[in-house]
Amino acid sequence: MTQPASGPALSDGMPLRPFVLCGGIIGLFTGRHGGVSADPFGTLNLSQAVGDDPAAVSRNRRLVLRATAPGPSRLAWMHQVHGAEVAYAPAGTPARAPGPRADAMFTDSPAVAIGALVADCAPVLIGDPVARLVGAAHAGRPGLVAGVVPALVRAMCEAGGQAARMRAAIGPAICGGCYEVPAQMRDQVAAAVPESACVTRKGTPGIDVRAGVLAQLASLGVAATDGDSRCTAESGELFSYRRDGWTGRFAGLIWLAP
Repeated sequence: MTQPASGPALSDGMPLRPFVLCGGIIGLFTGRHGGVSADPFGTLNLSQAVGDDPAAVSRNRRLVLRATAPGPSRLAWMHQVHGAEVAYAPAGTPARAPGPRADAMFTDSPAVAIGALVADCAPVLIGDPVARLVGAAHAGRPGLVAGVVPALVRAMCEAGGQAARMRAAIGPAICGGCYEVPAQMRDQVAAAVPESACVTRKGTPGIDVRAGVLAQLASLGVAATDGDSRCTAESGELFSYRRDGWTGRFAGLIWLAP
C-alpha cells in the first residue's frame, strides 16, 4: 500500500490521505476530524442515518469528495443492513439517488467512488487492477457470519474479475482485545468463521472481526495489504459506537484512478 501526496485540506486544515491499493486503484479511510458536524457527531460524520443535521453531512461528503480529485465525480453509498447483499453502482446513477439496500457495492466506472460507513465494523476495500473493478464492504459481526466479503469477491468475479489478481485493504475496526461478547455469541460466529474467536484483554470471550475477514480473503485467494489496523474503540480519531453510543460514522472509500 503506497501513500501518495496528501489530498485537499478539511475544514480544520488537516489533509485526507488517499493511498494506492494497487495499480490504478485508490483507497481512503476517513476519520472523525475535519468536518462541520456538531457533537455527538463531531465533526466529519458521513452518515445521513444517525440523526445528524443533513446539511452538515452533505457538506462533509463534499469535503471528502474533493479528496478524491481528480477522480470520481460522485460518492456512492449504501443503505447498510448488516447483511450480505451486493449492489452494482453504474456511472449514470444520480448523486442524490437513494443508496441500495446492501452491505457491499462495486463499480467499473472511474466516475464513482464506493463508500462503506462504519463505527466499529470493518470497512473492506477490494480492487482488481486488470479488470478495473473496485468494491467496498461493511463487515461487522453479522456480516462476517453472512459472508459479505466473500459475496463481494464473487460478484466482482462474475463481472470479469479474478480473485488471484485482487488486492484488499481492511480499515480501522474494533479489535479483538476490545470486542467483548457473550460466550454463546462468540461460539456462533466461530462456527461460521473459526479464526474470529478470541479472548479480550479482560480474559473474556471476544470476536476479532479483522482476523475473520483476513481468513475469508485468504480462503478465496485474495491478497490483503497492511490496510489501517487502528482499533476504533481505542482511537479518539475515529468514531466508535461501542465506546460512545450515539455517534457518527467514518468511511472506507475506493475508486479507479482516471
